[in-house]
Amino acid sequence: MINLLAKIFIKDRENTEDVSVRGKYGTLCGIIGIFFNIVLFLIKLIAGMISGAISVLADALNNLSDAGSSVITLLGFRMAEQKPDKHHPFGHGRIEYVSGLIVSMLIILVGFELGKSSVEKIFSPEPVEFSIVAVVILAISVLIKAYMAVYNFGIGKKIDSSAMRATGVDSLSDCVATSVVLVCLLVSRFFDINIDAYCGLAVSAFILFSGLRAAKETIDPLLGEPPSEEFIEKIASIVYSHDGIAGIHDLIVHDYGPGRTMISLHAEVPADADLLATHDMIDNIEKDLREKLKCDAVIHMDPIITDDEVTLEVKEKIAALVKCIDHKLSIHDFRMVTGPTHTNVIFDVVVPFDIKKSEDEIREDIETIVKTIDKNYFSVVNIDKSYI
Repeated sequence: MINLLAKIFIKDRENTEDVSVRGKYGTLCGIIGIFFNIVLFLIKLIAGMISGAISVLADALNNLSDAGSSVITLLGFRMAEQKPDKHHPFGHGRIEYVSGLIVSMLIILVGFELGKSSVEKIFSPEPVEFSIVAVVILAISVLIKAYMAVYNFGIGKKIDSSAMRATGVDSLSDCVATSVVLVCLLVSRFFDINIDAYCGLAVSAFILFSGLRAAKETIDPLLGEPPSEEFIEKIASIVYSHDGIAGIHDLIVHDYGPGRTMISLHAEVPADADLLATHDMIDNIEKDLREKLKCDAVIHMDPIITDDEVTLEVKEKIAALVKCIDHKLSIHDFRMVTGPTHTNVIFDVVVPFDIKKSEDEIREDIETIVKTIDKNYFSVVNIDKSYI
């Protein structure tokens, strides 16, 4: 059904990198989610009143909160579509992450409340009445929620949306929760064992876990996370496809919401190259990145020596020796300034965040290894952090 409605209401539906197309998918899923969840709330409320099962009534209230979650998702996508303004020059795309986080918090709240009710029922159990009507209603709701989980995850993957994936987690949690409730009713009927409260507690634990996992997925991009290896490889491939690029470093990918990415990097170019021609090449690379990856790019040129044998030989030795300090270290922007009494060996070293040594300790180690090459060499090291 979701694909049929997408064909009818979403033009250019395959262009999922377009902000307006993503917004239409989010709006469509939000409206369908509201409809299904209200229907499920009403039929489960009837089933709960018939059976008297706390787990069924809790499941009904869960669906009511899911309708609210769908409203939040819908509003999040609509607000994220807004164009940049003077107060938000990078657009409003991160609202989508915020809406996903709110949905995650609602999932956690539902899990907590269900757990609280289940514990109370363990100490004050109430009989559960079997009803074939309640069983049929719950079985139908499981199928509906399974379908909702499938299309939410599918659309979330299609448009790369953490908010839609969080909604998918919510739907999957409901599917599991309702399945457990259904099992409770059947066990109560055929084995005369009341496990309603215990199953409710197990379901609450599952919902809490799902909510926390969904929250992490939305919090990470809000805090700032590294780009995927695939995206880094695409950037490198485009940059290196232009003749004259000797290396790239200091790559930073700024995420302002899905479809709103900015890239900054340093490109090493031969120091003896024509300045105007190199500048034109950099402009062309920025244009290629914008057209092929749908992102804005800012590239800084770093001139390096590429035709001096001594410089290249010393650079190669130091690059290898730095790996002895830690294999994750790398160097760039290498140059040598020779004076009457000593030579300054100047370069940047990239230090990943998970390296335990302090910056001072790394500088001391580098000074030692540089001296092993020539005692008249003095290292001048700038520490860079890796953001990829």
